[in-house]
Amino acid sequence: MKHLTTDEIETNLTYILEAPKESGILKMIVVRPDTNERKILETCQIKQEYGVEGDNWPNCQWKTLPNGDPHPDVQVSLTSYRMLKVLGENDEHRALSGDNLHVDFDISPENLSVGDQLSIGTVIIEITDVLHVACGKYLERFGKDAAAFINSKKGKEHRLRGTFAKIIRDGKITKNDKIEKVLT
Repeated sequence: MKHLTTDEIETNLTYILEAPKESGILKMIVVRPDTNERKILETCQIKQEYGVEGDNWPNCQWKTLPNGDPHPDVQVSLTSYRMLKVLGENDEHRALSGDNLHVDFDISPENLSVGDQLSIGTVIIEITDVLHVACGKYLERFGKDAAAFINSKKGKEHRLRGTFAKIIRDGKITKNDKIEKVLT
């Protein structure tokens, strides 16, 4: 797999940052059935008790509550579809990011604050304050320049790696569902 240079990523930054701000589209749904496994779905259920149907979130132990249960603040991960369209060669490559929802929507903190809610299909999720960064696996799959760019000040300012959300209302999502902010 070809990894882009910082200059190649920078060249595409305008495209990435032009993601829709008011209403977006769910471009891809990905679950992690097990470590290093990915499955692309057309539709699925999302529930507070288990997160995204088929995902390994209930068994992930990187962020837990004091009693050892999985932390609800990381039930669902969202990432910029445009960012991964630039970095990934195809959907299978993009799915390696491990993020559940690949969205064509501006997820920057300027457009989407902690506590803001999104409606996708019949689901409502709420953006949490958990920082999403490019880890060693991301570096391996998308390259050192991509990981460094995403973890840079500019990358964090725009949440280029993505963000986490907790589930407020259970429901069903389908690829190409509309994404809208919920006015509270």
